[in-house]
Amino acid sequence: MTQLSIALEQINDSLRIAVAGEMVTQSLEAVEKGFRAIHPDADHIVFDLSGLGSLDTGGAWLICDLARRASAAGATVTYENVSATQSALLETVAQNIATEIPAEAPPRGFVPWLESLGRRTVGAGRDTASMLGFLGLTLHRLARTLVMPWRLRRAALVSQMEETGFKALPIVALMGFLIGVVLAFQGATQLKQFGAEIFVVELISISVLRELGVLLTAIIVAGRSGSAFTASIGSMKVQEEIDAMQTLGLDPIEVLVVPRVLALLIMLPILGFVADMAGLFGGALMSWIDLGVSPGMFVTRLKENTDVWHLAVGLIKAPFFAVVIAVIACWQAMQVKGSSQSVGQRTTSSVVQAIFMVIAIDALFSIFFSEVGV
Repeated sequence: MTQLSIALEQINDSLRIAVAGEMVTQSLEAVEKGFRAIHPDADHIVFDLSGLGSLDTGGAWLICDLARRASAAGATVTYENVSATQSALLETVAQNIATEIPAEAPPRGFVPWLESLGRRTVGAGRDTASMLGFLGLTLHRLARTLVMPWRLRRAALVSQMEETGFKALPIVALMGFLIGVVLAFQGATQLKQFGAEIFVVELISISVLRELGVLLTAIIVAGRSGSAFTASIGSMKVQEEIDAMQTLGLDPIEVLVVPRVLALLIMLPILGFVADMAGLFGGALMSWIDLGVSPGMFVTRLKENTDVWHLAVGLIKAPFFAVVIAVIACWQAMQVKGSSQSVGQRTTSSVVQAIFMVIAIDALFSIFFSEVGV
């Protein structure tokens, strides 16, 4: 292989660059620093390729990169003694070479900030309208499924119930148990100061049954199942499986969304009930260990002072939480565009929005039940 070399010749305002040898990728190390050290400050640059033996894309890129820098500095670039094959290769590389665009500094001041705020507000309004439209479409498909139950995909429903409900039972039960233990321990620490340890039963039962049991269950489901919904449907969107489904005449809402919404509607109240029972068990166990409240006394005070409405108030919220989590997760999945990076971003947004909406709806229910005296 002929040794690769470059020679520079300055003639008035013209710079002549003579390249000789085999300009292929494995030999570029010998001239790469020399090419990068050339400052194209001449008015005219001429590449003389008469001594060039072989040229591949690596060598062509090195030449085109220097030519691009020279053109950016205002110089004209020409090639001499270049074959048709080399000319075609140089032209192809020049057309596809990446250009470095300096990042513009973000605008500063009150007006740009106000413009950014307006754009975000308009975007949030459009997203809200889109999500409400998706909610209406989902409710329509649910209603149609109730009227025509043979349209329901039972296999998908059972599979989603297993994924969202049965496989979530251990973590939900453990969470409920630990919440009961923590409430009993912390409550005992405070109630001992007043000699009112026995009231720890009411503290645990009301807190777990009305609020913490179903609320924390919904948060776990939003993080576990909601993210899974967004990731799975979003991946299908990236791989254009949803487009193929529509081409075959299948409704993505009916095939993908309805089974997931129904699965959460069925399983979230069950998971909430399991969390309530586990919380009461954990609270009873900690009360027995720390306060000496026997299981019999715990059950007796639970029956005497805890109304069944405390359990009903918590479970009434579960279907609303289920619809919100499933709809937000599936809507975010349908917004996926482009690449797998979009799937990750939408999955994060799905979990954050679902948890926020669950807490907001729980607050509204608390105000409502307080006003009606339940």
